[in-house]
Amino acid sequence: MANTAVEADSTFPLGWNEYSIDEIKADSKGAIAIGPFGSRMKSDCYVESGIPVIRGNNISSTKELMREFVYISDELADQLSICNVFEGDLVFPHRGLIGEVGIVTGRDKHRYVLSSSLMKLTCNRDIVDPLFLFYFFRSPKGKHELLKNASQVGTPGIATPLASLKSIRVLMPSLPEQRAIARILGSLDDKIELNRRMNETLEAIARAIFKSWFVDFDPVRARAEGREPAGMDAETAALFPDSFEDTELGMVPKGWKIGIVDDLCLSIENGGTPKRMESKYWHGGTITWFKTGELTDGPLIDSEEAITEQGLSNSSCKLWLKNTILIALYASPTVGRLGILEVPGTANQACSALLAKPEYGYLFLFYELLFSREKLQNIAVGAAQQNISQQVVRHHEILIPSPETAFAFQQLVKINYSMRVNNERQSRILAAIRDELLPRLLSGEIRTEVQSCQ
Repeated sequence: MANTAVEADSTFPLGWNEYSIDEIKADSKGAIAIGPFGSRMKSDCYVESGIPVIRGNNISSTKELMREFVYISDELADQLSICNVFEGDLVFPHRGLIGEVGIVTGRDKHRYVLSSSLMKLTCNRDIVDPLFLFYFFRSPKGKHELLKNASQVGTPGIATPLASLKSIRVLMPSLPEQRAIARILGSLDDKIELNRRMNETLEAIARAIFKSWFVDFDPVRARAEGREPAGMDAETAALFPDSFEDTELGMVPKGWKIGIVDDLCLSIENGGTPKRMESKYWHGGTITWFKTGELTDGPLIDSEEAITEQGLSNSSCKLWLKNTILIALYASPTVGRLGILEVPGTANQACSALLAKPEYGYLFLFYELLFSREKLQNIAVGAAQQNISQQVVRHHEILIPSPETAFAFQQLVKINYSMRVNNERQSRILAAIRDELLPRLLSGEIRTEVQSCQ
């Protein structure tokens, strides 16, 4: 039964109750369930379209699930009915990414299926608002509850995941206040998600322009056929040749040259790592220091770790300027991942930093590397440790247009990229506000307007 806290000396906020997860699950079969045994849903069960499978990597930093799903057939999903997940259900990894939580928001209005490494919870909505409970598990208290029975030996896992989940106790206000809290936190996540989607669109536009100009040669083809290139003014169109010539790379725009990445760069350097045992190299550091896992093909605004001036001067680290491009050299699948420094910074030895020649522009160089990724990754796969080197990047063969044409692309997509940076900065501020409010709202330290109106 719930413990109602009404006494003046109680540690509970007035009117809040404590429940176990077992007490607030829905009164339905499979309200708390674990994903199917691996033998029932192997990778060869996946199909091109159908019922999406929620895996650990679909859980994001907001309440929205990431969209890189795999799928199974409707028939198999029907056979795994107890593992089906619907709007309002919470999902938790019990192996691997323990401590994370996701929720099905209902945006897509269809069912999902758990992967073998996840478990689910369907809530009794007469007692608890699912989104409120989601944010409880995103709080430090909720994350602690998910992690306290986990083993860190080998792959992190929970020995008795369902029993552990059922035993977790949650302190909750009334349903109206739960909904008010969820609405406040959810609105912040909604704006973060909107910014993410906007950035996806902006990035897709920039990629499409680069592909049209420098991969498919659409403006050159148009001029060769006597047509005006679509989507550009006459001055920009005049930068493109009106014919092709045969080269070792096949037919390419006349006058464009075959070169290497180094031709586009003022410098290419590797990073380094200050000695970890020297606290003076790390403690109180203010110089951003990036690792390959932080490269996500976009702006690099802030790093997980920072180093001091002493760490910089007593290691192989170099301080690079804003707009320097970082590329990951080591460890599949990060090989070829990119980032653009938004502040002066440095990186570890698993990264190379490329400073673009101004006449070509850093965004032209960025997309040239982005469209070279598959070739660079193929080189890595053929290597003993699936890595590439600075020399591989430096001498990678590319087709180079005139500097004027490359810089026209730079100027065109720079506004697009600036919008992405602004959206990312705003999302970081919103996430910080959310993370600051989260424990205070869920502990009753901050009360909502619902309480004041009662």
